[in-house]
Amino acid sequence: MKKLLLLSMLTASAYIAQAQQGPPIPLYPQGVPNAKPAPAGYQEDADSNRVRMITRPELIPFPAPAGKATGAAVVICPGGGYGSVVIGREGYAIARRFQQAGISAFIVKYRLPDDRIMPDKSKGPLQDAQRALQIVRQRAAEWGLQPGKTGIIGFSAGGHLASTVGTHFEHPVIDNPGQLNLRPDFMILVYPVISFTSYMHAGSRKALLGEKPDSALVKLYSNELQVTANTPPTFLLHAQDDKVVPVQNSLLFYNALVNAGVKAEMHLYQNGAHGFGLYNKTTQDDWFERCLHWMQANSWIP
Repeated sequence: MKKLLLLSMLTASAYIAQAQQGPPIPLYPQGVPNAKPAPAGYQEDADSNRVRMITRPELIPFPAPAGKATGAAVVICPGGGYGSVVIGREGYAIARRFQQAGISAFIVKYRLPDDRIMPDKSKGPLQDAQRALQIVRQRAAEWGLQPGKTGIIGFSAGGHLASTVGTHFEHPVIDNPGQLNLRPDFMILVYPVISFTSYMHAGSRKALLGEKPDSALVKLYSNELQVTANTPPTFLLHAQDDKVVPVQNSLLFYNALVNAGVKAEMHLYQNGAHGFGLYNKTTQDDWFERCLHWMQANSWIP
């Protein structure tokens, strides 16, 4: 009987969380920029955790419940090596956890770099992430968001995308006629790809920049080299035993932030490997709670 009751409660909770998800919002209702017609057979492929071959990028909103809303928001960039978007473990699960904390969350289902569908694949994902932040800022009043409290979170290659948004905002790659602020107020980077010059995740670099990229492009997208005093405050999380994206990516970025005088907090686990998402099963520590404490310390949430 107790098990049945628990199952019912979990089912009800899942239903409530799903009910609070808003309908997907096309990023470009008037037409996708930097795009060319997809070849025959190029169709979106999705399962419960991953999406591939995206040609119609979207923003998926999870507005905070009215009684819990803090006025803060995060734009979520799931990982996937720039070859897929891990929308389940690093998207929906993360959005619902933020939502429970009274923080509105917005998943970016971004285009993956592909010469077949875009003239310049190196800027395609950044266009979509910048556009997502632009939409959130444009519709802030509708979602009850307060100025100065909208950040970005990214995982793995999504961490590279999020850190690109946070270091390249002075050079928009989308139309911005209203001169809307494209700088996130804070960044949360979870086992992020950062550098394309050292300790790199070769698959992400190849997917975004090609087999033999120009050295200037490699430097441009090595985000530890793009940090300035105006880079947003950052929370970094990584595991020392990550064999996919070496922990040095976070160390390089943290060091660059310190040198630039940017507030930063970093948490490193001795174990956890790569891609653990919301729960590092090697420890009882809850990194998400640490993240919320950091947000409280910086007054983005009460």
